[in-house]
Amino acid sequence: MNIPFNSQHILINGVWKNAENNATIDVANPSTGQALCKIGRGSSSDINQAVKAANDALGGEWGRTSAMERGRVLMTMSRLVLDNIDMLSELESYDVGKPTKQARADAIALARYLEFYAGSADKVMGHTIPYMDGYTVYTLREPHGVAAHIIPWNYPMQILGRSVGAALAMGNTCVLKPAEEACLTALAFGRIAEEAGLPKGVLNIVTGLGEEAGAALSNHPDIHHISFTGSVAVGKLIQKAAGENIVPVTLELGGKSPQIVFDDADIDKAIAFLVNGGIQNAGQTCSAASRIMLQRGIYDKVLNMMIERYQALEVGPAIDDLDVGPVISQKQKEVVEGYILKGIQNGLEIAAQGKLVGAAADPNNEGYYVRPTLFKDVSPREQLALEEIFGPVQVVIPFDTEAEAIEIANGTEFGLITGIWTADGGRQMRMAKAIKAGQIFINNYGAGGGVELPFGGIGKSGFGREKGFEALYGFSILKTVAAHHG
Repeated sequence: MNIPFNSQHILINGVWKNAENNATIDVANPSTGQALCKIGRGSSSDINQAVKAANDALGGEWGRTSAMERGRVLMTMSRLVLDNIDMLSELESYDVGKPTKQARADAIALARYLEFYAGSADKVMGHTIPYMDGYTVYTLREPHGVAAHIIPWNYPMQILGRSVGAALAMGNTCVLKPAEEACLTALAFGRIAEEAGLPKGVLNIVTGLGEEAGAALSNHPDIHHISFTGSVAVGKLIQKAAGENIVPVTLELGGKSPQIVFDDADIDKAIAFLVNGGIQNAGQTCSAASRIMLQRGIYDKVLNMMIERYQALEVGPAIDDLDVGPVISQKQKEVVEGYILKGIQNGLEIAAQGKLVGAAADPNNEGYYVRPTLFKDVSPREQLALEEIFGPVQVVIPFDTEAEAIEIANGTEFGLITGIWTADGGRQMRMAKAIKAGQIFINNYGAGGGVELPFGGIGKSGFGREKGFEALYGFSILKTVAAHHG
């Protein structure tokens, strides 16, 4: 594909330039395994420059920009994203391996995040507090300062939008470190932000390796807030770094999310959500519905419906716009296939798999394809039912009672999302209260993305909330002012 900018450039203080020593990283196209481009290999020196530029911008034009004006800049960004939707979708499709329709949906979501935070920027208000006679007490919401954003490769546009968009709306400046596997749409967004009139130094983008640029950013003493989405292992390192510098951190980590289907559920409505929730983006989704829990009375019926859908799934190159594209890398392919092999070795039975078609079925194609795989009759204590796989693999678990369903659903270290399918209103409320997760969906799964809906987890799924107004609160400091006037 033709990348319409120099992918090796990083953005610091309004200047696009090579990383220090002109170092680069090779990036592969997941659909072919062949070279796609090179990106800059940012160093600690590049991070130092970016953080300084962001701190300087706080005392400059951006620091004097009103909330209303910040909102207008974000609204312009939103419009420009939509104006460039074909370019952004193509970049994401080639870079991440997403089928075109999924990449386009992500670009639309990016625009919607910017639109939401544009409209919210001047609506985050303080409060007056009734207090003793002779005092007037009120609160203010102010930006942290320089916000570090370390985003993953699975949803670069969406996570950039919900993280950077909220931070800018509250008046922070940003240093963005995209995942080295997928940087192209972040780099394109940097140019869109410039065109929208964002002052220099407000958004700085340094590509590079996590253990180099990412570590330098998370450990930097002049960062005032860290937002990280990624693995539990790296999240622990980020939290430790934040603790050393006493800065707040938002962590959105892994998940092992269940969809719980009771006997009285509307199965015809549920079935598409059960499958799509697990295989969308090749299962590389923190909120993927990787555990399907079916009550015994409808177990065989729903399982057979899922098998039928799995057998119809087609896996191929991103540009073919099929049901499932490749996973991000050869390493990830090996991880996912390793889990499938472990399941087989542990005596689990594969109920159904999708099929490779087109170029993906060519044995000479070096793309990173994994057949979507459905395991049936899985114990909730099996490794595949407990650990995040981050690939198109789902396990089906039978249960009998409501109490058993709660125990199984809460039986992992994660707590991100849960889907509950039942027509019983009382059961809906009981389950919603009993399940330990940051988001509960009743008779749906995901609510269409919902940029307005606070998102985050408990346990090893992380803490803090993104999306909606809660994200704005997270990217701000609450200041209390008590004036004594007699």
